[in-house]
Amino acid sequence: MLKLHNTLGNKDEEFHPLEEGVVRFYTCGPTVYDYAHIGNFRTFVFQDILCRYLRYRNYKVIHVMNITDVDDKTIQNARAQGMTLKDYTTKYTEAFLQDCKTLRIQLPDLLPRATDHIPEMVALIETLEKKGYTYRKDGSIYFSISHFPGYGKLSKADFSGAQSGTRIDTDKYDKENARDFVLWKARKEGEDFWETEIGPGRPGWHIECSAMSMKYLGETFDIHCGGVDLVFPHHENEIAQSECATGKPFVRYWIHPEFLIVEGEKMSKSLGNYFTLKDLLSQGYSPEAIRYLLLSVHYRKQLNFTKDGLHQAQSSIQRLEDFILRAKEIAKPEEPSPDFNAEVQAVREHFTDAMDADLNTSAALAVIFDFVRFAYQKDSQKAFSGGDAQVAIDFLKEMDGVFGILRTQSELLDEEIAQQIEARQDARRRRDFAEADRIRQWLLSKGIQLEDTREGVRWKRIS
Repeated sequence: MLKLHNTLGNKDEEFHPLEEGVVRFYTCGPTVYDYAHIGNFRTFVFQDILCRYLRYRNYKVIHVMNITDVDDKTIQNARAQGMTLKDYTTKYTEAFLQDCKTLRIQLPDLLPRATDHIPEMVALIETLEKKGYTYRKDGSIYFSISHFPGYGKLSKADFSGAQSGTRIDTDKYDKENARDFVLWKARKEGEDFWETEIGPGRPGWHIECSAMSMKYLGETFDIHCGGVDLVFPHHENEIAQSECATGKPFVRYWIHPEFLIVEGEKMSKSLGNYFTLKDLLSQGYSPEAIRYLLLSVHYRKQLNFTKDGLHQAQSSIQRLEDFILRAKEIAKPEEPSPDFNAEVQAVREHFTDAMDADLNTSAALAVIFDFVRFAYQKDSQKAFSGGDAQVAIDFLKEMDGVFGILRTQSELLDEEIAQQIEARQDARRRRDFAEADRIRQWLLSKGIQLEDTREGVRWKRIS
């Protein structure tokens, strides 16, 4: 039985969706004011793993991720660069989607942008006004937190003494400075705004996710996920405004991945340890190694992101791929031995047990590498049949459907590689060693490493 740690109750809970076999899943996407950094991508990779695993467990997942393309930062940065808000945010939205593709993060079923849902936000604010949860000041509309007794149930903070009328207009703040939060910001000179039934202005950050999530997933849905930094104020405010508007529970399972640090320190531009995906790729690290490192530690534990960790991640991926190449050499379309088939089934169950325990990815990876070690032992004992090899290959590909860490096939097809190897052999027979070396180096540049053995030339795919 799948168990997830629910921030709302601060405990692991058995997962039971509202509708049998269907999971309605909302994730807080990027605020597109800049390129996403690796701390952001720890959360996005985790969300991808969760979505993949739910589907692996045969759930139908309806995944919605928002794009925040209007807030304080996007407006300020667009103005600073002399760009329209749309042009500015489109640039960083496209960059984010490309980074997701590079890291093999599967895109959600729906990717709504905040600026496309202003009418839904206005309607939600109107509902809150009619029910008496808001007040107006200087053209802006605020939510009164003292009117919602449950305020603080997610962050476990006590706001019972909060007084109505102390307001905050910025989108982010600390629990120590909790105030009535803004739902609708009055029009300001030089800022983007919309003419609406509640007056000219723009939405506050928190109302955006409530409006978009409930439009596509319903007034109550199964899972809401975002980084631990969003517990307060963002998710706390989402709960307040949503439950006051509908009178129903908003989300059943709240899941929050922990921060990462870099080389033992908090990530900061001033420390020079602030990295985007592009930064790491330019230093020669592969997308697969980055993804592997981001998922290698349980999501609720702090991850120390290091260069040594990236090298170890690459070595781990290489070990899996080396084994698959070895298995391909002997694989045959025949029945595996009963004992080996039973072992694979047992390993599959161990993998599922690990992932069912609140997505314990580190334990699940250990299960996979124990299996590879076992299969190598069978091979060394000459007890690894062609059918066994094929089952092993299929099993690792099945596991990679969850983790997404094995590299896709090189640009070169196996037949093309074989042709180049034969051309190199011809060159060596002619004693044209310069040409033979040129072909070897060219293949290496394509990620194909050659090894000359007594049995002939062997090759494998590398970074």
